[in-house]
Amino acid sequence: MSRIAYVNGQYVRHADAAVHVEDRGYQFADGVYEVCEVWNGNLVDVPRHLDRLGRSLSELRIDWPMARSAVNFVLHQVVRRNRVRDGLVYIQVTRGVSRRDHFFPPEGVAPSIVVTARASSAAAAAAQAEEGIAVVSYPENRWPRVDIKTVALLPNVLAKQNARENGGKEAWYVDAAGFVTEGGSTNAWIVTKEGVLVTRPAEDRILRGITRAVVLEIIKKEGLTFEERPFSLEEAFNAKEAFVTAATTVVMPVTRLDGKMIGNGHPGSVASRLRELFHTATDLRVV
Repeated sequence: MSRIAYVNGQYVRHADAAVHVEDRGYQFADGVYEVCEVWNGNLVDVPRHLDRLGRSLSELRIDWPMARSAVNFVLHQVVRRNRVRDGLVYIQVTRGVSRRDHFFPPEGVAPSIVVTARASSAAAAAAQAEEGIAVVSYPENRWPRVDIKTVALLPNVLAKQNARENGGKEAWYVDAAGFVTEGGSTNAWIVTKEGVLVTRPAEDRILRGITRAVVLEIIKKEGLTFEERPFSLEEAFNAKEAFVTAATTVVMPVTRLDGKMIGNGHPGSVASRLRELFHTATDLRVV
């Protein structure tokens, strides 16, 4: 079966999907995106993702490409037409197509929208979580507005490629003061030797992760001790556990950082338990 994409009002074969050469997403990275998990035939936390999409659009002064309810419908349609039971659905909205100019386009230029979906192996993800991943630190070099989920991801690409070339699956950005900000495509967490979960406040140089928010709700419900504060690279080296969160990874244990073993070098009980509980706390919408 051919994959199907949605491009500016049409469902088309993925192989034939295209945007205009002067789409501002291509010319200026002038756009935003969201990624939603598809789990067991359900779209996960779509209302929260659409809330964040709306905020990103507002911050960049881009209009919704269609009514929010219509976007929600398209997300479900693309997942259904691609027969994705476990995987991801991607939505991108740009300021639209216009003659290349740094100024905003003239009134009447409609935003562009693209939605794609792809399947992934739940079994492979579970196996990865049983093993854990390695992370490689990288100097923070992004623009200050990382709270907006823009398509301008070149710094993230370079950080994650550096991680891959050094045996890692993810990068952790480290600011000038030596504190971890977040991952190249995830939020970063540690569990101290005292059992305290620590993650950086979402108001301070990180993206307000949807998965992060759900995990915080689980932590509170389970009565676990946590602190929202910056943690240093040194503190991470000495942590009992570490993990990352994102729609693409859910809760993924980190077992090595810059080649050094975290804890006993195996996924910790806290991260594993949070992963186990995650989908019991999410908003699931049947596709």
